Amino acid sequence: MLDIRKIRETPDAVKAGLAAREANPAAVDEIIALDAVRREKTSAVQALQGERNAMSKKIGAARKSGEDTSALQAEVRELGERIAALDKEASEIDEKQRSLLLSLPNLPAPGVVPGGKEANEVVSVWGEKPVFDFEPKDHVALCTELGLIDYDRGVRMGGNGFWLYRGMGARLEWALLNYFIQEHLKDGFEFILPPHLLTYECGLTAGQFPKFEEDVFRLKEEGFQFLLPTAETALVNFHRGEILEEKELPKKMFAYTPCYRREAGSYRKEERGMVRGHQFNKVEMFAYTLPEQSEEMLQLLIRKACALVEGLGLHYRLSKLAAGDCSASMATTYDVELWIPSMNVYKECSSVSNAMDYQARRGNMRFRRAETRKIEFMHTLNGSGLATSRLLPAIVEQFQRKDGSVAVPKVLVPYMGGVETIEPAK
Repeated sequence: MLDIRKIRETPDAVKAGLAAREANPAAVDEIIALDAVRREKTSAVQALQGERNAMSKKIGAARKSGEDTSALQAEVRELGERIAALDKEASEIDEKQRSLLLSLPNLPAPGVVPGGKEANEVVSVWGEKPVFDFEPKDHVALCTELGLIDYDRGVRMGGNGFWLYRGMGARLEWALLNYFIQEHLKDGFEFILPPHLLTYECGLTAGQFPKFEEDVFRLKEEGFQFLLPTAETALVNFHRGEILEEKELPKKMFAYTPCYRREAGSYRKEERGMVRGHQFNKVEMFAYTLPEQSEEMLQLLIRKACALVEGLGLHYRLSKLAAGDCSASMATTYDVELWIPSMNVYKECSSVSNAMDYQARRGNMRFRRAETRKIEFMHTLNGSGLATSRLLPAIVEQFQRKDGSVAVPKVLVPYMGGVETIEPAK
């Protein structure tokens, strides 16, 4: 959520930031107008409360001297009614203003260019695109022929947008997850296994609600509980409503969860298979920091995500997203994008983002300065570390061989029980 003081004091800068990310800035004027009325009514309430307090003292003094206080009591009752009416009006305006504030996306950080996907910038490229001296296959054919994925039974069980891993496919998927977990533990991240069912407040704090309520799988019979679309939605709520001490920050954590999303239904023909789906596995990094630490933490998380892909030996590129391509909660986002040979495109397997104080304001997550005891909002950051639904297709396509086999990345061999090559069924 944006700081109301920032909107009040620098409305043109806020409008420019919203325009840069192709969001409608019209709500800014409405918020400012509501804010003026709300503050006016709040001041009026405070003034009337002062009058009522003074009148109450008069009644007390009059009673002591034996005077009739009925007229004064009537005035106090009238003041009380006026205060209650103004309080109700102020609360309604406050709720409307809060609703508008919750609808606004984060402002882009300095250095984030305006525009949409077309303005994204490739920052770096690692490795070379694989060159084959045979006709390469796509990941659907490879995974089917090698018995790694059963697409038909996945659809039969879960419907469109689902698949199931089997045999060496399940082992390869689990090896990836173990590799990620070990690498995060090695670097001092705390391992979290969060609930998969979350409350509405979790989605609101993350910035996914109210705008994207329809993108989640909801358990309507249980009120508004929903299946998490990413572990970020859980981890960002870890310190919701809390005040930490300065010395407790930064905090680095990671979680493994399946992710559940309704958004997979419509996609291009070449995106069949595992490139999109309603359920996929992901290890998610998350950090809480002091405001002055967040840029350094962003770079650390980017390096971490890149190192994981490089460890697998996969060709990828790192892109800095333009303002309009960042998700609503994020001020800065970098995507790690894998090369998928059969599609002739790069597909994101990790987004690393800095929300700055946007999510902290929504979830009231603060810290106390050691020296001044001043209470401020933390910064929150997140990054996939990594999502497997793009990795497995990239591995089988980039590491396929002429005989139909696939080389297992060396870092995964220990987690595969020493298996170095996945061979076609005899």
